[in-house]
Amino acid sequence: MAQAAKGNRAAFDEIHRRLAPFVHGILLSRLPVSECEDVLQDVFIAAFRGIATLRESANIGPWLAGIARHHSASYFRRRKAALVPLDSQRDIKAPKVSYEGGLILQEIKHLPEAYRETMVLRFVEGFTGPEIAEKTGLSHGSVRVNLSRGIGLLRQRLGVRHEEKV
Repeated sequence: MAQAAKGNRAAFDEIHRRLAPFVHGILLSRLPVSECEDVLQDVFIAAFRGIATLRESANIGPWLAGIARHHSASYFRRRKAALVPLDSQRDIKAPKVSYEGGLILQEIKHLPEAYRETMVLRFVEGFTGPEIAEKTGLSHGSVRVNLSRGIGLLRQRLGVRHEEKV
C-alpha cells in the first residue's frame, strides 16, 4: 500500500491483481454484464489517482467498494443523459452467459443491495465468507446472514422449494 501510494505502478498492479475480482463482483451485482469490464477499469484508474488519500491499508477493500458503488451510480446517470437509439445497438456484443446463469444473475439483481453484493461475491466471484467480510468491512456474521437471507429470497424469486438445489 505504501509503495502504491507513492506512485509505484508495480505495487498498484499487485493491488489490482488481488482485488479486481472483488470489485468486479460489486459491479456485476449492479451493472449489465457487458459494462462491467469498462467500469472496472474506471474504478481502478480512480483508485490509482486517489490511493494517497487512503489512511489505513486495512480499509482498501471498503474504500474500493465505495468507489465501485459510486461509479455504478455514475454509469446510470450518464446512461440516462445519453440514451442511444435501439437501432445503433445492433453490433454491440455482450459476453456469453448461460441462460440459467443469466436468469439467476438477473434475479439476484432484484434482491436488496446487501444480499446482492454478497451473493455475487460468493457465488460468481468465488470469495469465501471470511474473505467477503475482510474486503467489505462487514462482520463475518453479517456476511453469513446476508448469504442465508439472500439465498432464501432467491429461492422464492425462482420458485424453488427449500429441498431443491438452485
